[in-house]
This record gives sequence, structure tokens and C-alpha cells, in this order.
Amino acid sequence: MFLSTTFVPFVHEPARVPAMHIPDGFLDLRVAVLFWVLSAALIALATARGRDRLGERQIPLMGVLAAFIFAAQMINFPVAGGTSGHLLGGALAAILLGPWAGTLVMTAVVGLQGLLFQDGGLVVMGANIFNMGLLTVLIGYGMYRGVAGRGRGTRLAVAGIAAWLSVMAAALVTSLQLWISGTSALALVLPAMLAVHAVIGLGEAVITLAALGFIEQVRPDLTTGAGVRERGGRGWVAGGLLAALAVVLLAPYASTHPDGLERVAESLGFLNAGQPAPFNVLPDYAVPGLSGNAGTIVAGAIGVLVVAAVVVVIARSLRRRAASA
Repeated sequence: MFLSTTFVPFVHEPARVPAMHIPDGFLDLRVAVLFWVLSAALIALATARGRDRLGERQIPLMGVLAAFIFAAQMINFPVAGGTSGHLLGGALAAILLGPWAGTLVMTAVVGLQGLLFQDGGLVVMGANIFNMGLLTVLIGYGMYRGVAGRGRGTRLAVAGIAAWLSVMAAALVTSLQLWISGTSALALVLPAMLAVHAVIGLGEAVITLAALGFIEQVRPDLTTGAGVRERGGRGWVAGGLLAALAVVLLAPYASTHPDGLERVAESLGFLNAGQPAPFNVLPDYAVPGLSGNAGTIVAGAIGVLVVAAVVVVIARSLRRRAASA
């Protein structure tokens, strides 16, 4: 089923963004705690290493990129068999920011999605951060760092491969988590997850390459390893935030089909194991009281601005601590 080549067109219905992340109930508590520990350790390392490396001009870029990744993750695109996928963005963050700043950006994006939009469980948030953020950043940086100074074609080719592999790695680790938790047999969940995410990974690669191709035109220093401390003004920051807000306007036109994990859970019979969040802020990427497209757009705009502000505040706090040390 997951290898079907029948593609489903975009559907314009009342705005609904499919759930993207692992909900509570899918993973055993011991697995959830383990990945909280792993994620906390990597975030602490990123904080310690990144604190002394953050340049003043890099901080606005972190906020803009966090806003763009958040907005782009709202745009589910259709893939095989009535399934949808969405950008992860970890490889893109690593290529443009490096591993430490990229880790902080992806942690903020995934964390705020869970806290504000109830996208992903609270108990399993450590696993979601690890799978979608930290792992993808490490793969993106690990593959791209050796070619950053080479020709444009080589850089883009490696970036595309890294983006695809980051999705496959996230699907692999998620499958292992589900298996160890006793949620699904490995022989069933692994091939199902890898098959559907192999197609989703192609979308990740295309979006990553499109973003990098555009950035190459306006800020080539960001993709060649030249750094961002010495270049750039404020105009591109406002432009970047406006671009992220513009992406949110497309959210009502995104595919309403279930994403890869949701489709696999439904097919293998463990979808009902998911538990709802114990509270609601902006559930399902909608503002209570605003129906249809308006609710989705306003919720997305709130998310874009909040995640950008949170990342900038965290980065500036780290920079002040480094200066005072």
C-alpha cells in the first residue's frame, strides 16, 4: 500500500492540519524517559557549545529560520496512498546554522508545537524532539560540513541527500521506539514506516533544495561556511518573517490526509492507543472561536511570531551569559 504511485491532489476543505508527532500512549514510559534524557543531554551540550559561538548577526537568522520551519511544517503535501508528509527542517537548520544553533532552533519548534498546539504528547516530547530535531540536525551537519566549501552543485546534491536521509533516520528511530514499547511488531512497523517516509523524504529534499537555492541568491555566505557574523542587515530579517507568514497563508490548502506515522498507526491498528493532551491552547492549529481557514491562519501566525521570539530571547540570553562569564 505504501508503494503505490497514485498521488492525491490537494484538497481544499475547512482548515485542518493533520497531527504530525508521536502522541502520548504510543511509547512505553521507560522509552519516553530514555529519550527525554538523551534529548536533554544533547540540548545541554548544544547550549554549552553554542553559547560561545553565537554571533550577534546569527541570532536574528535563528529566529527567522525557526519561524520558516514552523510555518513550512504546517503545509502537508500529498504522497502515495492517501497519505501526506511535511517538512522536518533539521537538515536545513544544520546547514545554515551549524549543529548547536540548529539544535536550539529545532528544539524550540518541536517543543512549542507540543505546548501551544498539542501536536505531540508531553510525556513523549523528548522522543519527538530527538527524532524530528536533534537527529535530523546531526545528520544534516555531519554530511554537509565536508562539502560546505565546494562547488554549488556538490553542496546542493549533498544537502538533498542529507535531507532525505534525515527523514529516513527519523522514521527508523520512531519504528524502533514503537517496537521496544510493544506498540507494534518491528517486522510490520519498520517496512511500513520506511516505505512511506522514503516518499516523504523526497518532498523534504525538494523543499530543502528550494530554500537553499533561494538563499544562495540573497545570502550566499550562509551556505558556503563563511559564517553570518559579519554580514547582513535588518531588511532580510523582516523579509524572512514576512515570508514565513506568507507560507502560513497556504496552510488551509495543505493536504488533509493523515501524515506518515498516523497512516501507519491506522493501518497497523494502534492509532487508538494515542492519548489526547490534558489541556488545550490552540489545538489542531486553530484558534477557538475562529472557524475554518481563518482559525488556521491566525493560529499559524501566532506560532510563527512566538517561535521566532522565543528563539531570539534564548539566543540573546546565552550570548549575554557568555559575555559575562
